[in-house]
Amino acid sequence: MRPSLKPLSQQVMVITGASSGIGLATARAAARRGARLVLVSRDASALETLTEEFRQQGHDAIAVAADVGLEAEVQHVADRALAHFGQFDTWVNNAGVSLFGLLDQPTMEENRRLFDTNFWGVVHGALTARKHLREHGGAIVTVGSMLSDLSVPLQGMYCASKHAVKGFINALRMESQHAGEPVSFTLIKPASVNSMLALHARNYLAMKPDLPPPVYAPRVVADAILHAAQHPVRDIFAGEPAVAGSSLAQLAPGIADMVTRNLAVGLQQRNEKDLREHSGNLFASARDGSLQESEPRSGPTFRHSPYTEVVTHWTGPLDLLRMLTGR
Repeated sequence: MRPSLKPLSQQVMVITGASSGIGLATARAAARRGARLVLVSRDASALETLTEEFRQQGHDAIAVAADVGLEAEVQHVADRALAHFGQFDTWVNNAGVSLFGLLDQPTMEENRRLFDTNFWGVVHGALTARKHLREHGGAIVTVGSMLSDLSVPLQGMYCASKHAVKGFINALRMESQHAGEPVSFTLIKPASVNSMLALHARNYLAMKPDLPPPVYAPRVVADAILHAAQHPVRDIFAGEPAVAGSSLAQLAPGIADMVTRNLAVGLQQRNEKDLREHSGNLFASARDGSLQESEPRSGPTFRHSPYTEVVTHWTGPLDLLRMLTGR
């Protein structure tokens, strides 16, 4: 059964990781377009600030502090959404954390904690949302990465978690389609995004971590998420390098490895010492109280991706191509 998705103005949307970065940009864009929101994060203070921002603008939103790595807390999110709104139509798996360093540097506790958020958080969210949406219809939108399709040094465990997310979502999609459920499953694969990911990451490097250019604004990914909330589509690449990198990794993996190992180490480090004495947001939210979509950068941040705008706005022949390819 092909899912029939509502316009945003008629939707209740659950967004995890809503207090910063991509999640915050998505929440603000969805609110402007009339969606009612369930905002999820570990940072209760930031969520309350964001909820008040929306209330003053006339938007309907509730805050639910939760750790997506804990199944019971994710179920609590769904229960609160149903108790307050009576429904939800789109569930956005966005919460994520990262580690920078060689693979033998982090502790196993840190590695497992990363997987708790990045992988098990998606599992908990998708399975919990499916229980409701399989009866009523809707969309499950998951933020993966171009690193779902290829790997880079210095973020090896993050890459592994995003590969795992892709495998899980693809299998769940097929099982849901085989059962005839009216649920859309979309995996968003962004290139480098100037969210708060690097600033909040656990870092074992001597220098401050960075993301390889070109770097895009969170709104580029937010637009892709909101498109997927209204149109059943399998995958969306956000940013031109995501398309190029994923394609190269599939067509010429040896060349992709050579290019990446020679360039990625330097491109993931700023020319500035990192003096942080904390473990990032692996085990707790940053709790800085601020609502920041992006961190300050010396290089440019692109606010548009021509490729992503074409695939999310052009209709006609592209819809036929998607139907034929499943993309």
